[in-house]
Amino acid sequence: MSASKSKYAAMSRRAAMTAAAMAALATLSACGGGGTGGKAAGDMAMGAPEGAKVTVVEYASVTCPHCAAWQEETWPAFKAAYVDNNKVRYVFRELRTPPANVASAGFAIARCAGEDKYFQVVHELMANQQEMLSPGADPRPTLFRIGNGAGLSNQQIEDCIKDPANLKASDERDEAARRAGVTGTPAFFVNDVEVVSPGGEGASMADLSRAIEAALAK
Repeated sequence: MSASKSKYAAMSRRAAMTAAAMAALATLSACGGGGTGGKAAGDMAMGAPEGAKVTVVEYASVTCPHCAAWQEETWPAFKAAYVDNNKVRYVFRELRTPPANVASAGFAIARCAGEDKYFQVVHELMANQQEMLSPGADPRPTLFRIGNGAGLSNQQIEDCIKDPANLKASDERDEAARRAGVTGTPAFFVNDVEVVSPGGEGASMADLSRAIEAALAK
């Protein structure tokens, strides 16, 4: 096991959730499956424009250690090979994992920062997961620091986290993922076909590449 995988495996998964959030997340596991259900409200995308020949969808959470490990270990190569050159449309879909209140806050800050800074905030939250979620840690300093770095004031961050509309939108995105049959994070789909790499931290670069190249060749 690599050092980074060990680091993420050791992260806390304490469940500081409301009863409603706990019920909503009861079916989540380390890896999951299901259809992507076409375009979904709240999709955030990079790479090729909508209608591209190949669309890769990732369901992930800023509080999911497996998602953070994939982000660190696989995302740079995937982005360089397929996103930066517009070979595929990469779609990120939020699916909160425990602690759901921290995931809600992180995603709210990312959206309040604006579309141009959304991925910057999400990626920084994942990169700082250990600091944010270690036993006994207060996640607020990390959330505020990253929000400040994206240009938000402390008051804007507070308002963003507490906005009922943001929580409602997160609830709706979670429900849409469950309706699509997604049971865990990270989950990857290439043109609605799930790509699974057993034993890994999400789909491997090799497995994703095989699926993408086959779809591009059609």
